[in-house]
Order: sequence, then C-alpha cells, then structure tokens
Amino acid sequence: MVYPSECHACINESLAQKSSFTSDLIEGIKDIPRPIFKLIETVGNHVILAGKALSWLPRRPFRFKNYLDSMEYIGFGSLPIILLVGLFTGMVMALQSVVTFRIFGIEEFVAGVTGKVLSLELAPVLTALMLSGRVSSGIATELGTMRISEQIDALESMAVNPIQYLVLPRLVAGFLVGPMLSLVFFVVGMIGAYLVSVFLQGVDHGQFMDNFRNLITTWDVSQGLIKAAVFGFVITLIGCYQGYHASGGGRGVGLGTTRAVVIGSVSVLVIDYFMAEILISLGPAQSAI
Repeated sequence: MVYPSECHACINESLAQKSSFTSDLIEGIKDIPRPIFKLIETVGNHVILAGKALSWLPRRPFRFKNYLDSMEYIGFGSLPIILLVGLFTGMVMALQSVVTFRIFGIEEFVAGVTGKVLSLELAPVLTALMLSGRVSSGIATELGTMRISEQIDALESMAVNPIQYLVLPRLVAGFLVGPMLSLVFFVVGMIGAYLVSVFLQGVDHGQFMDNFRNLITTWDVSQGLIKAAVFGFVITLIGCYQGYHASGGGRGVGLGTTRAVVIGSVSVLVIDYFMAEILISLGPAQSAI
C-alpha cells in the first residue's frame, strides 16, 4: 500500500529531476557559442598587442641592435632547416611529377608545375610551418621565462616599455625575414627539382629551362613573398603573445609554447586560403596555355 506522503515525495523528486535536466539543457545551449566568443576574444587580444607594438615603430629610442639580433635569430638561425626542407621538397615534387607526367608523355612540364607549386604555396607555407616550430616556440619560451622570472616587470620599473623592447623587434624581423627565407626555399627547391628531373629522370635540360621561363611569372613569385611576409608577422605575433602573457610557472611556459606552435601552424593554413583568394582576384588573368 502506497501512502500519500510517499506519493508526494515521488512527485517532488520527479519534478526536481525534470527541473535539473531543463537547467542543464539550458546551460548546454548557452555554452554552444562560447568557443566562438573565445576565438574572437583571442584574435582581438593578438590584434591589440600588434597595435600597441606598431604604435612604437616611429618613436624613439629605436634600438637597432634589437632588430638585428631578432633578424639573426629568425633568419640566419632558421637557414639550415629551410635549405634542407626546401631541397628535398623540390626533389620529391619533381620525382612524383615526372613519374606521373611520363604516363601522358608531358614530363617536360615538370619545371612549370613544380615552380608554380613551390612559388605559390609550398615555399611560403612550409617556410612558415618551419618558423612556427622553431621561432614561435622559441619566442614564447624566452618571453614566458622572462615573465615568470619578473624580468619584464623589471624592465617596466626601469621605465623601459617591454612591448617596444621585446615584441616590436621580433614582429618587424619576422615580417622582413619571412620573404627572404621563402625565396631561398623556392630557389633551393628548384635546384633540387632540376637535379632530379635532368640528371636522374632524363628530362631534357632545354625543355626544363624553357618550360620554367614560360610558365613561372614574376607575379607567381610575388604572391609567395607577400604570403611569407604576412605569415612571418603572424607567427612571431603569436609567439610574442603566448610568451608575454604566460603565467603559472614552468608549466605555464610549456603550455604557452605548445599553444604558440599549434595556433601558429593552424593560422598559417587558414590565412593561406583567404590570401590566395585575394591575390588571385588581384592578379592578372591567366591565359590558356
């Protein structure tokens, strides 16, 4: 036999469960746009840091040594890996292209195809990814260590603006050095493609060079250099932001370094698509071959 008091208790428990489920559902729905808001906030914080840094560009003191040191670290320090990756990227591109084109008897087009792909996409993108793994992580670790050891606070106490002293030189260096490294990547990649095509796969030297001259334009190379400049700026900005705002001791520095590499790599691939759309629309119309 069920007593009235027990019935009331069951009803109250059921209502409480329904109310809890409804509130959890509402909270879940509210959390759906939270990642979007977080993304917008993160992008905004990076833009604010870039604006603060660039506002110091025409203001004294200029500290040219900081700019040269940053360019040496980003450019000269990254040169060996860029040479190695560029050489083997061009070689494997040429090898795969020759093997595929030979089926149709058009292996002489390997120079134009490899040059197009390297100049437009592979040179700037792979250069940026290499810089993201080496430079962005290094900047984030360096600035993060300075933050948790209170060296940045010490700069402020000495009336030295840390953004002008630490962030601005790295942003300018990344913007200037990125196209240089991308151009080196392209040149070395084409050398590797020539070696594989002509000496290993038997493609005629004259056809290779003539096809390269006819298909690769100045605008193709310029597009890659423009992309590389933007990528270099974005990668160094992300590294500076993650290091400058690091907290939580050594673990926080490690997390900031990881985020710098991941966010930098993903940002390069996302920005690459939109820049390609813009540059294609701005460039000259491609005539049929």
